[in-house]
Amino acid sequence: MKDTSWVPFVILCAVVFIGLFLVMGKSAQLNGVAATSVAVKMSMAVSLILMIISYGESLNTLKIIGITLAFIGVYLVSSTKGTKMKSSYKWMLAVLFIVSGGFDFILNYIQNNHLSNLSSALFSAIGLGLAGLFGLIMLTIQAARGKVKFELKNLIAGLVLGVPNFFSIYLLLLSYQLTGWADSTVLAITNVSVVLFSAIMGFVLFKEKATQMKLLGLLTAILAITALYIATL
Repeated sequence: MKDTSWVPFVILCAVVFIGLFLVMGKSAQLNGVAATSVAVKMSMAVSLILMIISYGESLNTLKIIGITLAFIGVYLVSSTKGTKMKSSYKWMLAVLFIVSGGFDFILNYIQNNHLSNLSSALFSAIGLGLAGLFGLIMLTIQAARGKVKFELKNLIAGLVLGVPNFFSIYLLLLSYQLTGWADSTVLAITNVSVVLFSAIMGFVLFKEKATQMKLLGLLTAILAITALYIATL
């Protein structure tokens, strides 16, 4: 009999994913995009701590330096001065920080323990498909109650956003499987690389201002990736 232990986990991931998506959208409106982005990106602290403790991963000096530089780099690149937040909505940032970190750890746990008979690509597709279905159901209910107006462009936008999210989850799961590195190292390098790439694209394509803080963050991120890679050798 084939292993179906992944089924409850894919449902859990779908629920968590659509929940995070909704909270991120609301937090971006109330707390600002910058603060929300920092909360989500810094959540890898939760994932790394859980991985290191749960799997008993060894820590050497270079890896500790790399992880520390990763946090500093992500913060410097993502943060923006002058962001105003409403104190009554700061709880959303705490939820995003904890739940996003927990979500990354759950994905790693599933890859290590429950995907022996299911490919990472199929798991990612099913999870995002269910998340989209749950979101569509919620949207339909709200539209029926007159709280929102159902528009085709919103559905198309959701499908378009689903493509990069699919590849981000699939490639992360694949990296855990194929690199041979410690899971915490894979996650740290992946997250820092995404932040680094996004910042460079922002400078090149959207003409974002390259402040001293962001440039220092980019340099720190590069040093973090280098240190973490050398630590795996």
